[in-house]
This record gives sequence, structure tokens and C-alpha cells, in this order.
Amino acid sequence: MEKGISIKQAIYEAFSIEEKDIRTYSPLTLAYIGDGVFEMIVRTMVVGEGNVAPNELHGHSSHIVKAASQAAIYKVIEPCLTEEEADIYRRGRNAKPKTAAKNASISDYRSATGFEALMGYLYLTDQLERALELSRKGILESGVLPDHSSLGKSGI
Repeated sequence: MEKGISIKQAIYEAFSIEEKDIRTYSPLTLAYIGDGVFEMIVRTMVVGEGNVAPNELHGHSSHIVKAASQAAIYKVIEPCLTEEEADIYRRGRNAKPKTAAKNASISDYRSATGFEALMGYLYLTDQLERALELSRKGILESGVLPDHSSLGKSGI
């Protein structure tokens, strides 16, 4: 990955946002931004598979970003996490959201919240490469990809 300005840095500069101490963010705030980061990663992957109808794109991506899939991804990446990353995950998993899981078990929902908090933390600390590394490993090794997906077969 070419070095330069990060997406976050570009956004902060464009909107004159000051850097904040990452320790001031609640785990649910980290999960909020992490949800968007992971969604962007997955949508980029899915669009990269080819030019298909938007409803197909949505079907592919929603399968990967749902709570059960994120929980499965976390199980794969857990042994690879640093102590700091594992702590961020635990803080997210143990947070008490005001919303309930719609189509997931409480366990999967909490695990997904922890995973999203980790993605948010990595993004906000300019560690997008690490977020991509963990996402790639988790997605390719967890079995969440549909059988017809070409992802991972071409080096993605």
C-alpha cells in the first residue's frame, strides 16, 4: 500500500476536525465508526468481483457484514491479535448497547460489536493496513464467503 495521507487524515483536513485522544472514545463510538469501515472494506471487495446488479452486490455484502459472520471472522483472527487489540475487542464486546440484535444471537451481536470496535480503533489510529490484514484473514478463513465468490482466488 502506497504511503501518503490516510482516508481519515484527508477527511479531518477537509472538515477541519482536530485529532482527539483515542482513549476518550467509548467502545460503542469505536464500534459505530468500525461498522462503516468494515462495510467499506466489504463493499470494495464485492464491487471488485465485477459489475453486477446492485441488489446482488447488497446480497453479497450483507452476508459478510452480518453479526454472525463478524463473530465467525473474530474467532479466526483472535489468536493474531495484540494485547491492545484484544483489549479493544473486549471493551466493545462488553459494552451495553441501547439496541438489541434483530437477526442475531446476543452472543454473536456482542462479538460483532467488539469486532467493529476493533475496526474503528484501527481506523482512528491510522492502522488501516492492520484492519485490512485482519479482515482479509478472517473473511477468507472463516467460511463467510459465498461459494461462487472469486475473492481470495486471485490474490485478494
